This record gives sequence, C-alpha cells and structure tokens, in this order.
Amino acid sequence: MKKLLALGIAALVAGAAYWYTHHAGEVPPPAASAPGGASSPKAGGGMPVEAAILKPRRLTQDIIAVGSLRSDESVILSSEISGRIASIAFTEGQPVDAGDLLFKLDDSVYAAELEQARAGLKLSRSDHDRAQELFNRQLISVRERDAAAAKLDVDRATVSLAEARLAKTRIRAPFRGIVGLRRVSPGEYINPGQPLAPLEALSVLKMDFRLSEAALSVVKVGQILNLEVDAYPGEIFPGKVYAIDPRLAEDTRSVGVRARVPNPERRLRPGLFARVRLTISENAAALLVPEQAIVPQGDSLFVYVIEDGKAAMRKVVIGQRQGGQAEISSGLKAGDTVITAGMQKIGPGSPVMAINLAPPPAAAAVPGTGGKS
Repeated sequence: MKKLLALGIAALVAGAAYWYTHHAGEVPPPAASAPGGASSPKAGGGMPVEAAILKPRRLTQDIIAVGSLRSDESVILSSEISGRIASIAFTEGQPVDAGDLLFKLDDSVYAAELEQARAGLKLSRSDHDRAQELFNRQLISVRERDAAAAKLDVDRATVSLAEARLAKTRIRAPFRGIVGLRRVSPGEYINPGQPLAPLEALSVLKMDFRLSEAALSVVKVGQILNLEVDAYPGEIFPGKVYAIDPRLAEDTRSVGVRARVPNPERRLRPGLFARVRLTISENAAALLVPEQAIVPQGDSLFVYVIEDGKAAMRKVVIGQRQGGQAEISSGLKAGDTVITAGMQKIGPGSPVMAINLAPPPAAAAVPGTGGKS
C-alpha cells in the first residue's frame, strides 16, 4: 500500500514539472471591457439605435370647426295672386330647369280681361290713325290729336297689365334645382304668399361655419377645406372658402365663413351637420421627425444624426407639431439619418448601428486583389 501511494505522488510531481516547463511565463488575456465598465458592442458595429432617413413629406396646417350645409339657392314657391290651382306640372323630388312650369292657376278671368284690353287697343289705334290724318288736313285741333294719342298709350298699358296678370297664373322655376314635397293639391284655392313647395339648388352646396377671432388673420378666401358628415362615414368632401363675414358676432366674438362644396351627384343634402378641416397653409416638402428624437439642452433643441457610423448632434429649429411629429424648419436636410430611439446610451462621436435600417451592401471584391498571387 505504501508503495502505491509513493508511485501516485511521483506521478503528480512529474505532471507539474511538465506544465511548468511548457507554460511558464504565459499570462491569460484580460476580458474586453468598455469605458465605464459597460460591455462594448461587438467588433465592427456600434451601439444599437433606431433611426429614420429624412424624406420630404406634405404637411398642412389645419383649423378644425363644425358647421352645417345649405343649398346654393333655396326658395319656397308661392303665388303673387289668389286663385284656384288648375294643374301641377312636376313630380316631387325630381330636378327641374329654370323657367319650367310648376303650377298653373285658373286663368279664365285674366284671359278674358286680356282679350278685352286688346280689343280696346285695336280701336284706340284706329282712332289715333284717323285723328292724325285729320290733323294733317288741319280739320282737328292739336288737343284732339293729342287726346287720341294718349288714349292709345293708355290702352297699350292696359294690355300690358292684363298680360302680366295672366302670366302670374303660371308659377315657374326661378332656377335649376329639385322641387321638394308640395303642400297643395289641384283644385285648391290659394292666397298670395301661401307656401306651395320648396325648390333647392343642390349641384353645389354652401358650407357655413364660424371661427374664433384668433383665426381672422389666417383665414383667406380661396383656402381649401375638407368636410365629413355622419351620413357617409370615412368619406371626405372637398370645398373652397369664397366669402368671409365682414362683421364678428358680438356675443361669441367669432367670424362667419362660407365655402362652396361641389355636389354633382347630389349625395349631400342641406341641413347636414359637418365637421370641417380648413387648410390655412401647406408645405409640400416638409421634413418631419418623431418628437421623441428631439433632445433639449438649455434653450436649444438638438437631434442626433448618423455620420460615418458615429452619432453627431445637430441644432435644429422646430416648426409646427402634428400627430407626434415635429417639423424641422432648419438644421437638417433631406437624406439625413436621424436617430429616433436609443439616444440615452450615446453621446457625440459614439459608434452607433441602426438596427432597423438595412445595412449598406458590401463592396464587391475586385478580381486579382485577394487569394493567392
């Protein structure tokens, strides 16, 4: 037993002597560490960040308001004279042209008055011609000649009056539009001014809304607006401002604005409540960055951009903000790569790597520069 123990100790001593002979003086390399004790990014990369490449985008500045739609032209048809309705010449809810006959009143009395006036005019014209001939032969006085001429003028006016009264028995459309639901029936006796039926011009509608006095300096005739109505969810209808009320409302200190909205298919109707988005300015090539990409320092604002694989700070001026995006008025240009997330882990000059952007394609090897010569 003692002999076996001695042989084991001799083997350990021989192994230690061998290791010392072959590895003496070697020191294991230290673990790689980053400044401050943080782990360094793997070789050839940088601190992972998220970034975006700036591209020009359309940006508008809008004012939101509410209002209601009105007909371009609207009238309640009525009669100027009393009488009995002889016929109705339209179908409710159908379009009519300007001048189309809509209602006809009983015209028998007015037609008879016109015939009587025309007969009197015919006699007055003959009397005038005879008086003129006698005057030329100096057989009557100037007074008699003038009396015949005056009678002719009176009878002409009587005929015109009778024609006008007869014309008022025909009620015609004053403009092109759609006739609404009539409120009378054939044979009904009506009085002057009694409502008969509405007439609405719908091919173009008016949009009336009000803005606060603060908007008075930016709202202009010709500005574009878009409106939405509950009747057609998700659809946008364009319009254009054409009139601004010269007087503000004293109770609300708001200004009235009116726009025209094309309605060729007559889908929109007067009285609809609408939400309005009025565009007061537009920039077709705006540069936008997420608001979280902006780094405030004192009274200045900065963003990080990637230049040659490293982070660089750029001082910027911010324009309007919209939907979590900020407009860059100055300090950046289209094509700049802006860091949008991960700014807390970097500083100016830090190596960075945009993990959400595709890396640039590797350069192709030039034949004859690699491998064995």
